[in-house]
Order: sequence, then C-alpha cells, then structure tokens
Amino acid sequence: MTYQEKLKSCKADYPFVRWREAFNEGFEQYTEENCNRFKLIFDNLISDLIRLGEHSQSAEKVNAFKKAVLTLNNLSAEDDSLIETGEREDLCALVDQITIACGLNPKDFGGGEGLASEWREW
Repeated sequence: MTYQEKLKSCKADYPFVRWREAFNEGFEQYTEENCNRFKLIFDNLISDLIRLGEHSQSAEKVNAFKKAVLTLNNLSAEDDSLIETGEREDLCALVDQITIACGLNPKDFGGGEGLASEWREW
C-alpha cells in the first residue's frame, strides 16, 4: 500500500458517522454540521500529510497534526459537550492511526500518549 493509500484508508475508521447516528438517540450535539466539522479537520490533516509526502521531515508532519489538534481545541471551546470521554478516546485513536500511517510512532509524542496529547485541551 502506498503512503497516500495508507493515509486515505484511515478515513474508513472515522467515528463521525457513528456519532451522527447517536444524534437520533438524544445526543443533540452531534448535528450533521458538527460531525462534518470534525470530518473536515481530519480530511484536511490527511490532505496536508499527503501534500507533504512520505519523505518529508518529521517536524513538518508534526506541524500538520498540531494544526488539526488546535482546530479541535477551538471546536471543543465552542461547545464543550462535543468532546467528552468517549469522543476523546475516538479522536486520540484516530490521531494515532494517522500518525502510524504517515510513518511516525505515536509513542514518541505526548509522553508516550500520542501526538494529540502534545496540544489537546479536551
């Protein structure tokens, strides 16, 4: 599998469809608009990593993650009900999956907890 294919394959594990389905079970924060905002953040991260390329410097890739996590922080600051324990676990797992797909080791960041832990406020 190519670098680009590895990154794009991470989209199959996006939790946002599941979150959207939870809207019908009373989780009113998971509107289509909010779920699409989460999806866009990760679509942009994957696009940025593809644009940078497999052999780009680790620091460039890390900056792409930083941009995504800071955007998630802003989203969470707008509505703190959007990222609770389950969602936090989903997002951190997704960030770790994308980290591995782009050739980095999540254990090398955030005190071993992954890149999201470097900047996340949720």
